[in-house]
Amino acid sequence: MRRHLMTTTAAMLLALTGSAFAGMDEAKQFLDKEIGDLSALDRASQEAEMQWFVDAAKPFAGMEIKVVSETITTHEYEAKTLAKAFSDITGIKITHDLIGEGDVVEKLQTQMQSGENVYDAYINDSDLIGTHWRYQQARNLTDWMANEGKDVTNPNLDIDDFIGKSFTTAPDGKLYQLPDQQFANLYWFRYDWFNDPKIQEEFKAKYGYDLGVPVNWSAYEDIAEFFNGREIDGKKVYGHMDYGKKDPSLGWRFTDAWLSMAGNGDKGIPNGRPVDEWGIKVDENSRPVGSCVARGGDTNGPAAVYSIDKYLTWLKSYAPPEAQGMTFSESGPVPAQGAIAQQMFWYTAFTADMVKDGLPVVNADGTPKWRMAPSPHGVYWKDGMKLGYQDAGSWTLLKSTPDDRAKAAWLYAQFVTSKTIDVKKSHVGLTFIRQSTLDHPSFTERAPKLGGLIEFYRSPARLQWSPTGTNVPDYPKLAQLWWQAIGDASSGAKTAQEAMDSLCAEQEKVLQRLERAGIQGDIGPKLAEEHDLEYWNAEAVKAGNLAPQLKVENEKDKPVTVNYDELVKSWQTN
Repeated sequence: MRRHLMTTTAAMLLALTGSAFAGMDEAKQFLDKEIGDLSALDRASQEAEMQWFVDAAKPFAGMEIKVVSETITTHEYEAKTLAKAFSDITGIKITHDLIGEGDVVEKLQTQMQSGENVYDAYINDSDLIGTHWRYQQARNLTDWMANEGKDVTNPNLDIDDFIGKSFTTAPDGKLYQLPDQQFANLYWFRYDWFNDPKIQEEFKAKYGYDLGVPVNWSAYEDIAEFFNGREIDGKKVYGHMDYGKKDPSLGWRFTDAWLSMAGNGDKGIPNGRPVDEWGIKVDENSRPVGSCVARGGDTNGPAAVYSIDKYLTWLKSYAPPEAQGMTFSESGPVPAQGAIAQQMFWYTAFTADMVKDGLPVVNADGTPKWRMAPSPHGVYWKDGMKLGYQDAGSWTLLKSTPDDRAKAAWLYAQFVTSKTIDVKKSHVGLTFIRQSTLDHPSFTERAPKLGGLIEFYRSPARLQWSPTGTNVPDYPKLAQLWWQAIGDASSGAKTAQEAMDSLCAEQEKVLQRLERAGIQGDIGPKLAEEHDLEYWNAEAVKAGNLAPQLKVENEKDKPVTVNYDELVKSWQTN
């Protein structure tokens, strides 16, 4: 009994201690030291927002909350700096764990399957939006903010300011996740080399058109061929960079919209409908009906096979030989070493590491020798399709988390995405989620040193970049199939067609299991009857859609390039 009383007293003292030194004094110190002018709000509005957090957190002072995210620069800043600030200001102790992306999904799956509260909130990719909507194990944030979570929802949250809210909204019109960070995969190239008069002259003499940012894959291929093996600045140069090791990261390389860049799927922003960039088709009720061409899908259609063939050809012909044995993380730093002319599939998350002083790709004044631009598209691509991928790490509250813990975690999620903080956080991680942040003058000032990142995100072009959409009914189960199938093609064990035939068949096995189990109710899979490509193409055309498209006889179309500086000017006039 005495031990019980001592424990209870200690817990009470801990709770009191946790909250005794929390409040506006701590908030003002945080604003002085960490935020300053790097905010979308003026100082009075910052203090008002912090006062709201102080007041809303009072019922939860002394609680210890655990959240988790993958390890990237933005989340490191949250875990090391913002979590402590939140604890100091609110009295809620936050442990923000940083683990691998695959591990985040595994923990999330464990909680969904067991019902045990592993974490109080997750930052997981919005690629799981179709999973969360269909399984209904994540809190619907639209209703949560209006009802149970109303007392802990910041009146200044401003959902419409989040540039990725469409990514986390399900077909029912409800928001299931709150964006925390996002970054795109774009085209990266050596701006200095492309603007060298001698190189420009040689290129035009050989190919008959101007060297510039490639608009289509035919031009990309010509540029890769032109630069490959040349000597520039005393160094052998390669025309392309990628990676090919049979590893889970190879799966992201393709689920991250590679097929749509080739022209797979249907028109539609943020995702193709009724066939998305994974090649999965849904019916009018958003029920997945197939992945293979035989059921009206496009995972193994001509556009998808073309995309794999080009990937394999370019990796073998124009990338450094060691690239074929590299993973995503191993290949990432290579362009910064100064021997790569261009890269089709480059994540803007690498920007911060690509602008460091002293790198071969950075000028003495700190400006980059490279630029990023919209990705070129393949021969099957049509205007109105998505053109690339955005990773949108987003806050998710599972229903198995007790209400009080979910409320405390929701306060932290809003704190790290708040207008007070987001400009500063975005300067650290360069992963933009708010329009008010993109509009901030500090990014106009910094733009010349970021190689086109700000120009892209302020442009209308960014709308064509989006994460995986709602056609994918179980992201964790389906995503793991991709790296194994593509790995077989990359290693030479299978042709591109054989690999994609195998992939779509494996995806349909998962869809069939979900259909039989009935676990996703009337929005779960309902597989269609099988017919040939010509049948499904005719049905698509009749309905005013595209996928699956018939094979194009000449997959090497006329190459097109555009001057980078003129491209940026055209954005600014829109």
